[in-house]
Amino acid sequence: MVADSRQAFLEPLEGHPGITCLSFNRPQSKNAISTTLLKELLQSLDTAQFDRSIRVLILRSTTVGSFCAGADLIERRSMSQAQVTKFLSDLRVALGKLETLPMPTVAAIDGPALGGGLELGLACDLRVAGHNVTKIGLPETSLGIIPGAGGTQRATRLIGPAKAKDLIFTARMLSATEALEWGLVDYVSAPESNAFERAVKLASQISNNAPLALRAAKQAISRSEDLALEPGLDFERASYETLLPSQDRLEALAAFKEKRRPVFKGE
Repeated sequence: MVADSRQAFLEPLEGHPGITCLSFNRPQSKNAISTTLLKELLQSLDTAQFDRSIRVLILRSTTVGSFCAGADLIERRSMSQAQVTKFLSDLRVALGKLETLPMPTVAAIDGPALGGGLELGLACDLRVAGHNVTKIGLPETSLGIIPGAGGTQRATRLIGPAKAKDLIFTARMLSATEALEWGLVDYVSAPESNAFERAVKLASQISNNAPLALRAAKQAISRSEDLALEPGLDFERASYETLLPSQDRLEALAAFKEKRRPVFKGE
């Protein structure tokens, strides 16, 4: 794909305006999260947060057959307790930034998504797995620890406490099809395709819609977990009303009247 010395970086997807990739680039280690990768991930997320040209962000690997194999355990063995503590703190910050990005995010899982790798996927809005992927899981209890970057919390919110306990207690590995059945992923690619191609198709469907509306919808849906129904409805109404004077809304009404496709500008 792209030759780059960085371990994590942003790159606009050629031929798909509005879609940007956050690419992981440690092919020799299945994109295991090193301190360098984590630092560059944080920098990429900080940039993406304020880039209004990004309508959809896809997390993917630069190499076929990979996504993220979790923390770099080889590097971890040489780290002090203080360094491990800081790493976990920084990883928590990174996943928090990823989860709260204003634009929709899609994880393209084309290879093992283990531990911190799956936790990265769980912090995205949607997850797509490649048809041939066989290792999706949270194996931390087999290593004497527990998921430490949100796995116990985000997995539980996504699939419920019983399935989250099953996944974490057994340290089991799920195939793409099993992960779909469990509700851990939202799409599985066709046999002749891969997760990235399916993610691009999904991102294209999303990016056809009004950017301001997508951001408002994401914010309102995300807040629903924290709010009772009536305050949630109030927040939805407030979010809706911010869109009423937008140029995109007026463009949508004009396009409907003229029986054409709207051209949204995020204004």
